[in-house]
Amino acid sequence: MPLILPLLLAVVLFCLGVYGVLARRNAITMLMSFELMLNAVNLNLVAFDAWRLDGLATGQTLAVFVITLAAAEIGLGLAIVLLLFRGHGHVDADAARDLLEKGADR
Repeated sequence: MPLILPLLLAVVLFCLGVYGVLARRNAITMLMSFELMLNAVNLNLVAFDAWRLDGLATGQTLAVFVITLAAAEIGLGLAIVLLLFRGHGHVDADAARDLLEKGADR
């Protein structure tokens, strides 16, 4: 399989993720968009590792680290979203600005 096909798929996934982060205000949708971007990075890592054929599996190893980072990010992000929903009844990222302390806003 040529290298361009997984790279094009990764570009599409990354662009969808960027659009989801910039255009949407729902915190759950933003977390899913971050996951799309991380999956695009993983796809690039594995595709370049398969293309390079070095035997060290460096790209696959880095992809495992990125998956671990994504799992930690989702765990922390979902905890914040659940706390936001429990306290305010919504998960709107723009409306979360009232979480600032009174002395912290400038």
